[in-house]
Amino acid sequence: MEHAISFPALGLDFQINRVAANVFGKDIYWYGIIICIGFVLAALYVNARVKEFGCTSDNLMDCLIICVPVGIICARIYYVIFEWGYYSQHPNEIIAVWNGGIAIYGAVIGVVIALYIYSRVKKLSFATLCDLAAFGLLIGQCVGRWGNFVNAEAHGGATDLPWGMSIDGAAAVHPTFLYESLWNLIGFIALHFYSKKRKFSGEMALLYVAWYGLGRAWIEGLRTDSLYIGTLRVSQVLAAVSCIVAIALLVRKYNRLKVAKAFYVPPKAEPEQQESDAAEETHVKAEKNTADAAETATTKTEKQTEN
Repeated sequence: MEHAISFPALGLDFQINRVAANVFGKDIYWYGIIICIGFVLAALYVNARVKEFGCTSDNLMDCLIICVPVGIICARIYYVIFEWGYYSQHPNEIIAVWNGGIAIYGAVIGVVIALYIYSRVKKLSFATLCDLAAFGLLIGQCVGRWGNFVNAEAHGGATDLPWGMSIDGAAAVHPTFLYESLWNLIGFIALHFYSKKRKFSGEMALLYVAWYGLGRAWIEGLRTDSLYIGTLRVSQVLAAVSCIVAIALLVRKYNRLKVAKAFYVPPKAEPEQQESDAAEETHVKAEKNTADAAETATTKTEKQTEN
C-alpha cells in the first residue's frame, strides 16, 4: 500500500501510503479524499458565480445530485470498456474505483448528457449549464490529478528532465499527473478572468474543450498507461479531435458576431421617445436663438456707444 516517490534532481522524497485512515475496519483512501476535495472546491466556486450566468443555487444543487454519480459511473464504465481484457478476468474489481482507473472523458460525456436532459426538463440554457460545468471540471481535474500521484499512477515514460519522478527507486519518469494539473490550473485562471467579458453562451465550454484537448493531446503522448484501440491512443485522438472541433466552432461563432456587429442598425426610438427628443431639440434651438439674439443686441449697443 506504500510507495516511495521522489524527485531526485530536486532532492524531494515522499513515503506515501494510499490508505489515509481505517474507520470501523474500512480503509479510507487518499485518492477518494482528494477527489472529494476537488468536488467541494468546484461546487463552491460555481455556486459563487451561478447568478452571473442566469442560474440559481437550487439549479446547481440539482445538477450536482444528478451529475456527480453519473460522471463517476460513466468515467468508470469508459475505463473498464477499454481495459475489458483485464476486467473480464477480474469482474470483482469492476466497481473498485478506490484503486484508481477512471477516465475523464467518460465523466465529461456522462455529465454533458445529464446536463442536456436536465436543461430540457427545467427549460434552462444547455449552453449556460455547460459553461458553469467547464469551471467545475477544470477545478476538479486540477485537484483530482493529485490522486494519481498518491496512487503512483498516470505517469509518463523515462526522462532526464530535472523534475523527473522516481517511483520505488525506478528510473525517473515524466510526472504527467503534474503536467495536467498545472495545465488545468492555468486554463481555470484564464477562463475565470476572461469570463467577465464573455461574448455568448457556451463560449466558456468551447474554450475549455479547446484548451483541455490541446493539453491532453500532448500529455497523453507521454503516458505509459494509455487506453488503446489498435495502435491509437484513445484519449489522445479524442483530445485532438475535440480541440479542433471546438476551435472551429469558436471561429465560426466569432466571425458571425463580427459580421452582425458590422451590419448592426440601432433600433428606432419609440414614438414617445421621438416626441421627447424632438421637444428637447426644439428647446435647445430656442435657447441658442435667444443667446444669439442677445449677443447681437449687445454688439449693436457697444458699437452705438463707441460712435
